[in-house]
Formats: sequence, structure tokens, C-alpha cells
Amino acid sequence: MTIYFATDHAGFELKNELLQFVRDELGYSVEDCGAFEENADDDYPDFITIAAELVSQKPDEAKAIILGGSGQGEAMCANRFTHVRACAYYGGTKRIATLSREHNDANVLSLGARFLTKEEARDVVREWLSTPFSGDERHTRRIQKLS
Repeated sequence: MTIYFATDHAGFELKNELLQFVRDELGYSVEDCGAFEENADDDYPDFITIAAELVSQKPDEAKAIILGGSGQGEAMCANRFTHVRACAYYGGTKRIATLSREHNDANVLSLGARFLTKEEARDVVREWLSTPFSGDERHTRRIQKLS
């Protein structure tokens, strides 16, 4: 399983922290899709579309963690791609992220970097990556209807 990372300037520092965490502590293969420098004038679609396209090409073999100020626009961008199911998380109960995996087989996690501490982000990423899709017929049926 490869985990793709992408962000604009708003999530730049947290992306680098999480990429290292996912690779070194959780043991996943990771790929950085940018941004590669902190530039206040960059635009999130330039980076998010790269990660989303890669997940779209192999939705059963890859996931992505994308970041932005709120994570909302980034999730909207990612969800434009076939087979991508992005959820946004910017704080509160981690159960939201867990249910996105169990019920919706979310393969992209969009984080609101301006609303999360590094510890909160690490916790939700760990939880999200370790939660399997339930495979229940009703959830599978609903996901198929999205296509």
C-alpha cells in the first residue's frame, strides 16, 4: 500500500511531519506529491490533483493524505476523480474518520491543518489507516451507487 501526500502552503509543515510519521513509524510506502516548498501563492489543486489521480488509478492499492487550511476544498478537489472517496477531518471525534473507512471505504483523508495539532493529526492518521472497510453489503451497495 502506497500513501500519497499532497498539500499547499497551509499544510506544508504538517504534511512533512505526517509523511515521516507514516513512513518511519507506521511502516507504509509513501510518495510526496508536493508542495515541495512553502509558497503562500501556491494553489492546492496543483498538488491535490496529482495525489487524487494516483489513487484513482489504483483505488485498492493506494490511499492519500491531503492537507489544506480547512481540508474542505482539498476534499472537494479529490472527489472529482473516479474511484476517489475523500473525507475531511479538522478536529473533534476521530469516530468521523473511522466511519469514513468502515462505512464508505474512504481512500483519501483530507486534513484541516489550521485546526489540528501535530498530535491530533498523527492520532487520526493512525486510526484512519488502521481501520478496515467493513465490507457489509449495504455499504458496498451504496459505494457502487456513487459510480
